[in-house]
Amino acid sequence: MMNTAVMIIVVLVGIGTFFGVVLALADKKFAMEVNPLIHEVEDILPKGQCGACGFAGCAKYAEAVVEDESVPPNLCVPGKAAVAAKVAELTGKKAEAAEPKYAHLKCRGTKTAAVMAARYEGIRDCAAAKLIQGGPKGCKYGCIGFGNCVRACPFGALSMGADGLPVVDKAICTGCGKCVSTCPQAILTLQSFEAPVQVECSSHDRGPVAKKLCQNACIGCGLCMRSCEHGAIKIDRFVAVVDQEICKTCDNPTCLAKCPTKAIQELVAGRMMKEVV
Repeated sequence: MMNTAVMIIVVLVGIGTFFGVVLALADKKFAMEVNPLIHEVEDILPKGQCGACGFAGCAKYAEAVVEDESVPPNLCVPGKAAVAAKVAELTGKKAEAAEPKYAHLKCRGTKTAAVMAARYEGIRDCAAAKLIQGGPKGCKYGCIGFGNCVRACPFGALSMGADGLPVVDKAICTGCGKCVSTCPQAILTLQSFEAPVQVECSSHDRGPVAKKLCQNACIGCGLCMRSCEHGAIKIDRFVAVVDQEICKTCDNPTCLAKCPTKAIQELVAGRMMKEVV
């Protein structure tokens, strides 16, 4: 009985070895040579694997930009103009200028400003908390504050502030958009360095309700819209929205003084940072 078992094991090992050798030989015979230029391009990419280029990681983008003439060399958002220029040089393509942007939180519902509707005892995850009556805050449009965006950032550009809201380091942020796609509240946006102001509120509650739930909320009064000389501000479902493309042309944002709740904030730091990128 023992001899039979040993023979079976020997036979199975032999079969496994045989097929292993066959597969190894087949792999060697049919292996395709990889264009060395692909590795050169991949080496200069930032390796964030953020997917902002539209491909599944840096390796896939490197392969596509080398082998496909239609793929432009400036799709690596984290790499900015410097990487685009190098990729263009290696591939012989022309790198068009791309506007740098950074992640911006459209909420100022801090621990002291926002009303809590419930005590949350579950997993410290924004998406999980949102499943339970929209989250623990009274305002169901604001930042839940459990840091999904911070954990998603491949470059360490976000951190949780003492006030319970994520803080973006504009000097590190690449504008890849990873945090934007992660936020279950859809209140992180890619902001232009050129736009001088932004409405830091996303509540669509009517003014009295929004103000009751968060003292920093936009109440949709329309004073900012009427004061804007460029027509860059509109009221959409009780909250002011800034058109960044129009706002870029403004050197004197009169809307700041008109906002009664200071929901519109000046992005001076953001405008100064445009010289860094």
